[in-house]
Amino acid sequence: MRRQFLRARAAIRDTIKPASDAVIGATAVGVLRATRYFDPDKTADVFASIIKTIGPLLREHKIGRANLTAAFPEKTPEEIDRILMGVWDNLGRVAAEFAHLDHIWDLHPDNTESGRIEVAPGTTEKFERLRDDGKGALIFASHLANWELPALAGPVFGVESAALFRRPNLAAVDRAIQQIRAVNMGTLIPTTHDAPVKLAHALEAGTHVGMLVDQYFHRGVDVTFFGRTTKANPLLARLARQVDVPIYGVRVVRLSNRRFRGEISDEIKPVRDVNGKIDIQGTTQAITSVIEGWVREHPEQWLWLHRRWR
Repeated sequence: MRRQFLRARAAIRDTIKPASDAVIGATAVGVLRATRYFDPDKTADVFASIIKTIGPLLREHKIGRANLTAAFPEKTPEEIDRILMGVWDNLGRVAAEFAHLDHIWDLHPDNTESGRIEVAPGTTEKFERLRDDGKGALIFASHLANWELPALAGPVFGVESAALFRRPNLAAVDRAIQQIRAVNMGTLIPTTHDAPVKLAHALEAGTHVGMLVDQYFHRGVDVTFFGRTTKANPLLARLARQVDVPIYGVRVVRLSNRRFRGEISDEIKPVRDVNGKIDIQGTTQAITSVIEGWVREHPEQWLWLHRRWR
């Protein structure tokens, strides 16, 4: 009897799922499109207020508090709560800003002080060297501030770029998001089974390949993050071993005056073994350590809401 019940429930679920997915997809697309009609700053304030109200009611709030407590044992519960509310505030702003990427990203290389985006000293010169050195590079980023913005940095400086991205499960949402991301992110490469081959070919052709690398990856290599062992995706290090190109990190930090500051790191030297071959685990750790430094500077702007340690 139980087996029959489970089969019936599965059949009902399979029947309903396409319709429910269609409704969810249409709603998400509608929200994205409607958001574009409103002022991005005011919309971000509203979204942040809503998410800060709803967020503490979700299970992710407990995950975030546990993560922060483990990462910052020296901080008081009140300090942890302030950081966590900042995380929800940032997440709400990211949601609103996503629909306005083409309005928010107004960096002008010849006048970096005039728009919403400013760059740290030396950043313009580093991007120009990347543009002119005649070879590809690997660029990593993290879920810090608005993590969509780093992918927009290279193209504005004339750097040939490609970005690895994960497609949403719903086709309608995927199409809408790709239209928004097409504002100027270079070539978009989805995380399919042949993505590593495509990324390697892009690097060999002199393209600068970017990817987010700061989430837990169950098939990854062991790294230390905030003093605790976790797993990180080794794809970037494996690509560096396959195609010997330089490695850099790019971050965008949210400022208090509705502006953002973009920054590219110095070259991250890969760790090599005694034979000079790039060490996958060691290089992945070097990248993870850079990201930890970023997060320590602005913990309220990082996405603490997923289980980074398991």
